[in-house]
Amino acid sequence: MEKQAHTSLEDFYRQMTENLGKDMESIFPEGLRKDIGHFNVFDIAQTLANVKKTSEMPYNRRKYYKISLIRGKNRAEYADKVISIKKNALLFATPKVPYHYVPEDENQSGNFCVFTSDFFSKNSQLHFLEDLPLFQPGAIPVFEISDELADEIDLIFSKIKKEINSDYQFKYDLIRNYVSELIHYGQKLQPSKKTQNVHNASLRVVSLFIELLERQFPVESPNQRIQLKVAHDFAERLSIHVNYLNKNLKENTGKTTTEFIADRIIQEAKILLKQTNWNISEISYALGFEEIAHFSNFFKRKTSFTPMQFRS
Repeated sequence: MEKQAHTSLEDFYRQMTENLGKDMESIFPEGLRKDIGHFNVFDIAQTLANVKKTSEMPYNRRKYYKISLIRGKNRAEYADKVISIKKNALLFATPKVPYHYVPEDENQSGNFCVFTSDFFSKNSQLHFLEDLPLFQPGAIPVFEISDELADEIDLIFSKIKKEINSDYQFKYDLIRNYVSELIHYGQKLQPSKKTQNVHNASLRVVSLFIELLERQFPVESPNQRIQLKVAHDFAERLSIHVNYLNKNLKENTGKTTTEFIADRIIQEAKILLKQTNWNISEISYALGFEEIAHFSNFFKRKTSFTPMQFRS
């Protein structure tokens, strides 16, 4: 069976050596020890220079975080959303949300950095990146920004590039601060209701529910099957009443538990239909449906297409 694309750091560097026409040693950051995680920064114009204009990238699930400042007309495609940017974009990518970045003109510039969650030390307030609203599953963290704000963010990237090429003993500690600053720029661009304290009891319930939901994905084999399928399953696992779970989700996300689960299953179904050659029965089983007809009816009700129509 063909598996959907999952881009590891090794895959990423293989692609970068091809795009830049350089060997691995020349683009791998100096002084980066294995025990402090991984970090690197790149120039967008340089990385796109050798990429074929006709090439298409899949909806990759990248196994690392990525922050990009993109200058130029472009769009970001998700399983069921397309975000068009006319000029400047600030894009945050999490390992859990697959996306596809598409330049729409030749005047692309800017910078991006990649890093793993363990790049942040345990005593950092940003160590648990997935607790931040910016990196929550279901978020679409792509922001169109002004020239003025793009200039401010570009300055931070310039500082990062200066430090990563320096011989300063504590340069990665300084770089963490710059990356934290980039993340806070994104946090401030989030709608105000999403920037509340994630540690209060109500949002903690939401965070735990989302974590349980996302642990079941990605579905990587037809033999892998999601186990938590309805609101009661999640409430039982969280040791709370299902009405309390519904109340917290509705107040903080605008969705009921059932809607949240259905939306996530639909998102995964779309990815599996487009990015694998599994048959409909295998996808139906993996997503927790007892009968293929139940899956087909569910998919059509949510998308107005049958699974086969969507695949074609």
